[in-house]
Amino acid sequence: MGVSGLPAARALHGLGAEVTVVNEGADERARAQAAELTALGITVRLGDATTLPEGTELVVTAPGWRPDKPLFLAAAEAEVPVWGDVELAWRLRRPGAAPWLAVTGTNGKTTTVRMLASILRAAGLRTEAVGNIGVSLLDAVLGDEEYDVLAVELSSYQLHWAPSLRVHSAAVLNLAPDHLDWHGSMAAYAADKGRVYEGNTVACVYNAADPATEELVRAADVEEGCRAIGFTLGTPGPSQLGVVDGILVDRAFVADRQKQAQELAEIGDVNPPAPHNIANALAAAALARAYGVAPAAVRDGLRAFRPDPHRIEKVADVAGVAYVDDSKATNTHATEASLAAYDPIVWIAGGLAKGASFDDLVGGAAKRLRAVVLIGAERALIAEALARHAPEVPVVDLDRTDTGAMSAAVREAARLARPGDTVLLAPACASMDMFANYNKRGEAFADAVRELAAESG
Repeated sequence: MGVSGLPAARALHGLGAEVTVVNEGADERARAQAAELTALGITVRLGDATTLPEGTELVVTAPGWRPDKPLFLAAAEAEVPVWGDVELAWRLRRPGAAPWLAVTGTNGKTTTVRMLASILRAAGLRTEAVGNIGVSLLDAVLGDEEYDVLAVELSSYQLHWAPSLRVHSAAVLNLAPDHLDWHGSMAAYAADKGRVYEGNTVACVYNAADPATEELVRAADVEEGCRAIGFTLGTPGPSQLGVVDGILVDRAFVADRQKQAQELAEIGDVNPPAPHNIANALAAAALARAYGVAPAAVRDGLRAFRPDPHRIEKVADVAGVAYVDDSKATNTHATEASLAAYDPIVWIAGGLAKGASFDDLVGGAAKRLRAVVLIGAERALIAEALARHAPEVPVVDLDRTDTGAMSAAVREAARLARPGDTVLLAPACASMDMFANYNKRGEAFADAVRELAAESG
């Protein structure tokens, strides 16, 4: 009974299906939601999500439920199909429904989808950023609002449960180890990401700097005439978008891609203009251009875009030091991109490692690090990587996991920083050892920085 489960239950009930909702938890919130559903005539089973209700013909799962759940094993044994909310929304689309432009990848999905929606709006199109971004796809496809096109964020979980999805165009931004406990292996994780390319009709957008994304394009079964479109932070080749002298350019959707390049925007139009965010902008531009959007709308949409909180968000300058909140960097891949955007850095990191190794991250960033402040339950893993690959970098190990540790971390970082430095919260870890989520962690950082600023006058 989460963000996807409730709309799915209501939608199916409204179509005349006999719906049973099963939920593992039975807390106060679940009981309140159950009461609402029961009032509609929907059967709810709290605290028992292991057995298949008798007579079940279809299981619709919340995306985060692992494939090895007993309920799914029972469904497989009974030859009952299992769909996710994305699959359900895809199948319930009305005739002539808005096409989907889809984005997946380990990092950058939400930013890219919101950039894409901003570009589409600048082109005068009726659109919405939907999917894993928080707006239910079911609400979008079944609601009264009419759309020209949808910008859709899809997680690996959602793609796993969406076997018949076939979108207009799609992008895989990058691939790095993540959620391997759910998928079972990197190969399975990559294969689920690659599902987004299946049946694409116009463009499969890939990251030229990440060969694994191009391999997924090669493996995909697409419609005849669908093109592979790369994006790169360097000079683009034919059928690519890239950067030339500070200008985002298109050599894919032009009349003569061997000789022509279309200017789209300047790097300064991208907010913030960190390298990985420019890559996000190029991916969004590629999808928009695949849909036929004019170059001027790409520029205007990027200029209008404002990033969500806690994504490389500058909080303040205090005593000549910039304080940047990238609490959303919950894995090493995201943190690597964040660290590449600044130099020199006092880095605040740590939390729940989710099985990650930090050697490559630390080794690649060592020369940029002024100092490191560590917090969180599994900070020792980062400390050990620092000892191996950056032994000369000062490290403050705060042996705390209480929420007040963030204030102490900011003060330690301020003590270590020099004018011109950036104090960067990019934890490379999940937040649940100390905070409810990465948003709360970022808010604690911002509060501590503002307190420091107030004291500095």
